[in-house]
Amino acid sequence: MQEKKVALQVIEESLKELESPKGSILSAVQKLQRSASIVGDEEKRLWCSIQLGDSTYVHPLKDLSDFLVEHQDPSTSDYEEGISKRIKILKKLGLNHEIHFTNEEINIKLDASGGGYVNIGFVEERYADLVRLKKGNDGTYYKNHLNNHLNYVKKKAHELASDLYKQLRFSGTVSNCFDLLRDAVDDKLLDLNPVISEQLMLAFKSVSSKKEEEWSQALTTCRRLIEALADQLYPAVNDKSSGRVLGQTQYVNRIWAFMDASIESKSNKELAKAHVDFLGSWLEKINKLSNKGVHAELGQLEATKAVFHIYLMIADILEYMEEKPESEGKPDINLATIDEIEALLGVNRTIAKEIFKYRVKEGGLDCESLSKIGGVGPKTIQKAKQEFIIDE
Repeated sequence: MQEKKVALQVIEESLKELESPKGSILSAVQKLQRSASIVGDEEKRLWCSIQLGDSTYVHPLKDLSDFLVEHQDPSTSDYEEGISKRIKILKKLGLNHEIHFTNEEINIKLDASGGGYVNIGFVEERYADLVRLKKGNDGTYYKNHLNNHLNYVKKKAHELASDLYKQLRFSGTVSNCFDLLRDAVDDKLLDLNPVISEQLMLAFKSVSSKKEEEWSQALTTCRRLIEALADQLYPAVNDKSSGRVLGQTQYVNRIWAFMDASIESKSNKELAKAHVDFLGSWLEKINKLSNKGVHAELGQLEATKAVFHIYLMIADILEYMEEKPESEGKPDINLATIDEIEALLGVNRTIAKEIFKYRVKEGGLDCESLSKIGGVGPKTIQKAKQEFIIDE
């Protein structure tokens, strides 16, 4: 744990160097290499060694570059044999084409007037000298070519450092598992309602920010998201469910009612409803604090907890919406998923969702109630009788 803390601190320093107009690329690469060494990221460490001019890797890479310059006809047998031989040597050293000798990197390093495979610190010095002397070149090195080299290394180093930072900052089993959950929910929710899906992804992005105002915005987005989700799943009605008002502003109650009507298992139903109750109460508390201007208590942790809770709750909802019971013969329309309704009735996704929402709202469907839904005509009713178990 201590090593991870040190590596994270060092990689943060590397990123600061790379993001500062006056930062040293040499220092940034050295720090990236140190951090990579601490955590055992061999690919990044080797890339840094190349930029620092380590002869173990630079000599065979330069040999490959020289060969490419001398043999520019890839159709010859000499070319194929020569390339194969040199790549085998590089692979034995642990280098791979995707990161250590990409076409872009080789093209940059091929240019001797831009420094080639020398230490990146030397490239920085030569460039600084030419800028100070207001000269375009010194007969060996050209300012523009050196600048191209520096820009490439800076960009690539920032890419690798950012990747390592994310690994260190968010690594661990819990984070990795959450990534799986988040990706699955985002994909399914996008199909159900793109607007809500976009709001959820925006909230997740906001809690990852370093800006306090975005954390507060994430909480506001969470509340709006739940309201939109409630409208999607269980539109407001004047009735009550188990003593709960189901009006427009009672969005938590409406999600609760949806779960109450959708979940078969009593134990699962109680657990899911308890989760909704907890999330609703917790968000109300946060909103009250926010309205009172109590900003000290509304930090990144609170915003992150809100987003995590919503992902878990939506994962439950989507699971129950797509639950497919085992049955023989025709499926029951009152147990069918949105996908089944869409496919078997031959309607578009929007109408399928309206049918599903109406079923949830009314507690069931029969031919008479189905005919009341917009977009459902006699042909669809006949199709329902053919494909589903449905009461007249």
